[in-house]
Amino acid sequence: MNEIAAKLGEVGLPAPVAELARTDWDAIVVGGGHNGLTAAAYLAKAGWKVLVLERRERLGGACTLERPFADDRFSVSPCAYVVGLLDDVVIRELDLRRRGYECYVADPNLWVPFEDGTSFAQWLDHSKTQAGLDALGVSKKDAEGYWAYEEIFDDIRKRLRTGARDSWKGDTPTRAEIAELLRGEQEMLDIVFEASIAEVLDSYMGDQRLKDALFGQGVIAAYGGPKDTGTASIKLMHYQGDLEGQGPVWGYVKGGMGMISFAIADAAREAGATLACGVPVAQILPGEGVVLEDGTRLRARRVVCNADPKVALRLLADADVPAGYRERLEAWKIRSPVVKFNAALSSLPEWTAAPGERWPAFATIDVTGGLDDAQRAFEACDRGEPAVGFGEIYLQTGYDPSPAPEGHHLLSVFGQYAPYELAHGTWDSRREEVGRQFIDLISRFSPGFEDRLEAYEVLGPPDIEERIGLTGGNIFQGEVTPDQMWEHRLTPRTPVDGFYFCGAATHPGGSVIALNGRNAAEAALADARVGTSVS
Repeated sequence: MNEIAAKLGEVGLPAPVAELARTDWDAIVVGGGHNGLTAAAYLAKAGWKVLVLERRERLGGACTLERPFADDRFSVSPCAYVVGLLDDVVIRELDLRRRGYECYVADPNLWVPFEDGTSFAQWLDHSKTQAGLDALGVSKKDAEGYWAYEEIFDDIRKRLRTGARDSWKGDTPTRAEIAELLRGEQEMLDIVFEASIAEVLDSYMGDQRLKDALFGQGVIAAYGGPKDTGTASIKLMHYQGDLEGQGPVWGYVKGGMGMISFAIADAAREAGATLACGVPVAQILPGEGVVLEDGTRLRARRVVCNADPKVALRLLADADVPAGYRERLEAWKIRSPVVKFNAALSSLPEWTAAPGERWPAFATIDVTGGLDDAQRAFEACDRGEPAVGFGEIYLQTGYDPSPAPEGHHLLSVFGQYAPYELAHGTWDSRREEVGRQFIDLISRFSPGFEDRLEAYEVLGPPDIEERIGLTGGNIFQGEVTPDQMWEHRLTPRTPVDGFYFCGAATHPGGSVIALNGRNAAEAALADARVGTSVS
């Protein structure tokens, strides 16, 4: 374990702030999330003098590790939960495996229990998945439709990521270029730009159980229900990885997701970057540097911003931001329906649909009342009412006992739907009510779940905003429906001289990918070679 990981990212100050202020930096990175650290690592490897400033006491942003419970032997990934999109080129180029990155591919990759005691599982071994479909009594037509449904998303992935170019690296392709990569196939284009996940499921299968099991991948972090336009593209975004060479699957990181950020931070530090925590930035002065909250001015020719666009606007303050670009950032949509439930358990849950089995602890588990129920939950959320109608459960300690005391376990739920602003009451007054919604939802499939709870926390959108610094609590720094993806996503280059974005609001999108930071570093380095920092 590297030194940064051993400290869970609490690296402190490398030198007094006054000393940092005496240096002329080539670049200051505002925000020590995984993308900011990635940008810093690549810039430092290129020989730049780089300073990373993180306002919190630990590195990692939403991809970090914390100790939120009274028993500090539990280390929790508060927001990021499983790995699947971290790009292999970053893993290789920053030598992350040597720095402690290790993962276990979840198997089954998805497991969905039903209230009647049956379940659906996506195993890495397709023959086991097919056997499960047979056991459920799924018709031959619907089983074939299921495999065709999975195949079309994989075909799109291959064409966009492994064809003439990798569309996630470098500049985003235009819609016309995407159409060319997809060979003009209308069904694929509809999935990328238009369709709801419900529509796509309807076109491939009629069995409602399969639809109820599969819709969740189309609503992760989406401010919308499964029947809303563009949600098919949410599944597509999450289906663009190639984890451990096994394709678009998900896995658990040994030690927790924060270990990714800490490994990247180690690469940045080894390359010569300076990492500083507990240093909040008050103002960005493009082309000049930044001003800290204590009034100290730090000099840098370029500022690379890992903060979201709303925070960036506030930090840019009186800077010369072209009116059109300022309006674009002001209009950037950051609504989030996500609420997290993180829990310490005395033992693993027992599931009605898998009595006496341990393998559900190796899965990612979706619990839901079904597609229609989730749509109703979103509509309630849009009215200002929390309604947890979908939860994706992760049991970190199924594979990896290290973040918990011996014999105890960690459970995290990525839940929807709950709004930032409640129509009645406040998050402080209703947090326990939302927690009860999680407990009741899980207990429908795992009786006795509540008896295993030792401690838990509920993080609504305002809590994520306050703790992590993500405006609106949006873990992707902005909605990832088609109107804010591809050529509509932000680019690293901006019309503000000396100012770059590197966070999840940039192409290719949200999640723990790290290409955003790599793309930003490449843009800044290319601009420096030609003597400009403006696109």
